[in-house]
Amino acid sequence: MILDPILDIFRGKAVTIPPMDGAFRPNNRLDEAALLAALSAPDNLASDGGRLLATSGDTVLSIRPGATPEVVERFEAPVTALAVSPAGELAVALASGKLLLAGKDLALPRALRCITALAFNPNGVLLIANGSAGHGPSEWAADLMRKGSSGSLWAREPGGGTFREVAAGLAFPNGLLAEGDTITVSESWRHRLVRFERASGRRLETVADHLPGYPARLSRATDGGAWLSVFAPRNRLVEFVLLEDRYREDMLAGTPPETWIAPALSSRKSFLEPLQCGAIKTMGVHKPWSPSRSYGMVVKLDAGLAPQYSLHSRADGVRHGICSAVEHEGRLIAASKGGDCVIAVDLPRGETH
Repeated sequence: MILDPILDIFRGKAVTIPPMDGAFRPNNRLDEAALLAALSAPDNLASDGGRLLATSGDTVLSIRPGATPEVVERFEAPVTALAVSPAGELAVALASGKLLLAGKDLALPRALRCITALAFNPNGVLLIANGSAGHGPSEWAADLMRKGSSGSLWAREPGGGTFREVAAGLAFPNGLLAEGDTITVSESWRHRLVRFERASGRRLETVADHLPGYPARLSRATDGGAWLSVFAPRNRLVEFVLLEDRYREDMLAGTPPETWIAPALSSRKSFLEPLQCGAIKTMGVHKPWSPSRSYGMVVKLDAGLAPQYSLHSRADGVRHGICSAVEHEGRLIAASKGGDCVIAVDLPRGETH
């Protein structure tokens, strides 16, 4: 990978993606996990200490094992981000561009119109990931295919403070982890986790790079590490299309989004979908290792945010499009937006692989 820029001079631009190996070794743990709730495109998960909260469209619901999900609140537009403050207040971002805190509509800067993730640090500072300056949260595929890098990171001090831009020029920030005076951001289109100093906005380090998929939301694990959701896999054909500007522009202008050669939250639902770059079925059986536009993955990170192990729903699985995962009452809870379900995985103490 280090030699690629030099070799590209002679062979043309190389299309390389990291292998699913080591901490990313494929398995079926997400497909084998217990079903907690069937919901339409569940997106965000959060816990207020007692309740497990999930979003589905314009609704925030409370989920309990063996019970029907209960509506907590319904809004005027789809919920795009959710977080609970240290004081138990609910922060909710809407696709309409609104941000509510404890039911109060906050006055946002005009730039904040694509809120993809929210988080509070222990001091009550509200952190905001703004995915794009030109696209809404549901238009993430268009932002990727146009090589967007107009995302930004914001902070609001508690007690009615003003909104302050911490960092700009991010390629679709999609997850946040507050760590005292620093903020770790998942940068989807650059396949990495980046840490910033909150006060100055200075980029401190890239803590995880060359991820094999597009990272989404982050949440703290009870052992001091973290959980990272990966909502779609990287794909050689998609990476190739991103290099071919003329083809990509014609595709965006002339075909509907559902048929773009782009990542997806689910696949195999229409015969019009592109077949990607290889055989999908053999003798009528969908191959788990076949190239896929959609996938399900949650990655366990250690205290230094290095990948330890991962849980998967492979190409032949159905629990794809994992956008959020949190620990709750000793289990890992994951929202499969592509699989229309919330699932639960038992986590024995000391699990490392």
